[in-house]
Amino acid sequence: MDLERLGGLSMHIILSKLTPQDAASVACVSKRFRNWSSDDLLWSKFCADDLDLSSPIDPLGNPLPSFKASYQTWREDFNRYPWPLVTRVKRCWDRLKEWLAINFPEVLSTLRKGASEEEILELEKSLKVKLPLPTRVLYRFYDGQELSSEESSGSVPGNLLGLMGGYSFYDHLVNVSLLPLHQMIIETKETIRHIGLGNRSKYVVVAASCGYNEKVFFLNCSTGQLNVGTRNLTTDGEMIPCVPSALISSVHNVKGTQPQDAMLLWLEEHVRRLQHGVIKVRKEGKVRSISLFPEVPPLCSLAVTNGVKVRAFSVFVPELSTIQDDYEKFFFAYSIRMSLSPEGCIMNGMTFNSCQLYRRHWIIRCNDNIVDDVNGEAVIGKYPLLRPGEEEYVYESCSSQPHSPGSIEGSFTFVPGRLTDPKGSPFEAVVSRFTLVMPDYIF
Repeated sequence: MDLERLGGLSMHIILSKLTPQDAASVACVSKRFRNWSSDDLLWSKFCADDLDLSSPIDPLGNPLPSFKASYQTWREDFNRYPWPLVTRVKRCWDRLKEWLAINFPEVLSTLRKGASEEEILELEKSLKVKLPLPTRVLYRFYDGQELSSEESSGSVPGNLLGLMGGYSFYDHLVNVSLLPLHQMIIETKETIRHIGLGNRSKYVVVAASCGYNEKVFFLNCSTGQLNVGTRNLTTDGEMIPCVPSALISSVHNVKGTQPQDAMLLWLEEHVRRLQHGVIKVRKEGKVRSISLFPEVPPLCSLAVTNGVKVRAFSVFVPELSTIQDDYEKFFFAYSIRMSLSPEGCIMNGMTFNSCQLYRRHWIIRCNDNIVDDVNGEAVIGKYPLLRPGEEEYVYESCSSQPHSPGSIEGSFTFVPGRLTDPKGSPFEAVVSRFTLVMPDYIF
């Protein structure tokens, strides 16, 4: 069959079934084939399929005259990397940016433009490392975050704009951001010297807390694993892996199939949790931040008693854990949020427009064995008064465990009305069991 006798529409359908590389090769057959294979409608499909582009732009977002020019520019800019890795990283960043634009635009504005190959080479030369391929591509798209703990963005303090989020309990506050390359160099040199790792220069500090307490993430450039410092980081250089090692592969092999290091897997898992509502933006007063307290079971629980709703959440705290301690090896923070239903407190057919917490009772288990049974007045020294329609009362606390998994459950004793003016008999509001478990991915 003479393909040149086919119409343009038929050839467009045929060429659209090819890969972009094969479509470009077709241009060498004849002038007519060159015209067909240069049709920008065809290249708009390739750009959409490979790069999810709806307009012709370069990797920095600058407009280009055609989709074909756009596709060629992208391939040329990333020609040293496996193309499936490039498209995978772009999808990850696109999903994250889409979520941020809807839920937390203040953080979206902190992302820096992508780093150049020269800037990456400068880091590698300065720190005497070779970054894993996936991390290099991640930074080619966005060079970490630009923020300062001393600055604010609108009503949000800079130290709560960390892309990876955080948590707080008592006086412990962490909120983790991705470091730009120039800050990675500074933080790595300072941290390596401070904790005495000496010639272990394979580690690079890629993320850290910009809160009041340190939480530091180290990328092992040799293995591609991401590690987080423990309580013994400064004394023993102790770290915990953040991603299952079995998932890491081909971190330095340009021709390897599906190269993935812990940085890429870590960021993809973070995006998945955000998109699926596992973690969310939390608001305290006028201040918002990404909270790492998970909002889905089994790390959270929900119970309603007489109109009192109690939600409980737990999160692993690596920077206060230590794998060398037999008694407090695993450290967890938990968040308790309680509220009163719009109908009020209902007991024996009677409705009260408020109730106040009096006591708490916790049963703490480790490997299903009860290790603590706590009874006492108040929560963190307070006696919250709940009213219909008001925001949740929130408090955070912590617990350490010698083993994982563990769990906490219990109850709060409430008095209808107020403690100073009770309207009925005290009742127990259930706190359903929530787990304390060492996760596969550590954030």
